Amino acid sequence: MSHVIVVGGGAAGMFAAIAAAKNGHQVTLYEKNEKLGKKIFITGKGRCNITNAADMEELFDAVVTNSKFLYSSFYGYTNQNVIDFFEDAGVPVKIERGNRVFPISDHSSDVIRALEREMKKVGVKVCLNTEVKSVEAEKDKFNKVVLKDTTTQTADACIVATGGLSYRSTGSTGDGFRFAENVGHKVTQCFPSLVPMETKEPWICELQGLSLRNVEAKILDGKKELYKDFGEMLFTHFGVSGPLMLSASSFCAKAIAKNPLKLSIDLKPALTEEQLDERILRDFAEAKNKQFKNSLNHLYPAKLVPVIIERSGIDPDKQVNEITKEERRRLVETTKALTFTLTGLRPFKEAIITQGGVDVKGINPSTMEAKKTENLYFAGEVLDVDAVTGGFNLQIAWSTGWAAGKAAAEKIQES
Repeated sequence: MSHVIVVGGGAAGMFAAIAAAKNGHQVTLYEKNEKLGKKIFITGKGRCNITNAADMEELFDAVVTNSKFLYSSFYGYTNQNVIDFFEDAGVPVKIERGNRVFPISDHSSDVIRALEREMKKVGVKVCLNTEVKSVEAEKDKFNKVVLKDTTTQTADACIVATGGLSYRSTGSTGDGFRFAENVGHKVTQCFPSLVPMETKEPWICELQGLSLRNVEAKILDGKKELYKDFGEMLFTHFGVSGPLMLSASSFCAKAIAKNPLKLSIDLKPALTEEQLDERILRDFAEAKNKQFKNSLNHLYPAKLVPVIIERSGIDPDKQVNEITKEERRRLVETTKALTFTLTGLRPFKEAIITQGGVDVKGINPSTMEAKKTENLYFAGEVLDVDAVTGGFNLQIAWSTGWAAGKAAAEKIQES
């Protein structure tokens, strides 16, 4: 019987193992941790956002890096296939806001257990606490892996699904990048992604814990707009976080490594400047005998009021009925474009995923096989593909894992 080795027991690795074993091959999965799916366990705040139920066009739009590369794998194993797989495996799902798909139980452990059951059912041999030190090839063809204890394991094919560099505690320590380079494959520069960002302004810590909903954020590199979207964000002691900012980090990782960027927040995107001015006039009419600093609580969260006052340049002690049209205009502009200076990304240990990885120019997009090294495959986050939040990155893992496992098994069958 032909033998396939899978390195890495995360989402892509387990799916690759199942796909290869379903085709009747002996599959051995090596995982250096004491248990499988460590990163799956913490995704979606422990609820596991399995995939996204969006249509195909939206799936591709959510991919930040190398979306065209995923064409074959996304169509070969769709988000509906993923939903069906888990429902058939005893994990009923629900669809939440933004088409995010979660287990009804809200427990990521149910997803991991289902994958373990499926691997057992198809006969995958799982070796925990077993670290692969190197993946080796001879005459441009995979031939063996060397384990940490220096023993070697030969096989007909090898699938590398070791993740990237984010959440190192889960075992993502860049092993797959090293394996790829050792057999002559290019690895692109890596950045933390889906990660909070740091800001220059020293008073940002005064806003710590403040969450803003239904705001529009825009990030500019000089005059070039890198990102614009609508949603929820959070201020921290070092800068900005929350879903809107995490997704933004994917689009500005390369640029922010070179120079600071400008973040502009529209606090009232549903109102035009004219409508906002009318709203301010109404609030001022109700508070005409108050000082400016005491008239803003209906318009902004309390923590934000001192920042708005400072940025507008209006005297906080000025009577509301003395505020000029020009001062109101400045207040409107501050509200529609509250700006911050982004100075950098938080480190890999705080990043949800890694941007960068094994260069997809050297990978067959239909099979995930390395073009330079026959019978060696790469799947999941180890590849230079990434997406925004919302279940899209796990869909990449399932689709590329399935493609690699299926292709490896079919190729061995033919040979």
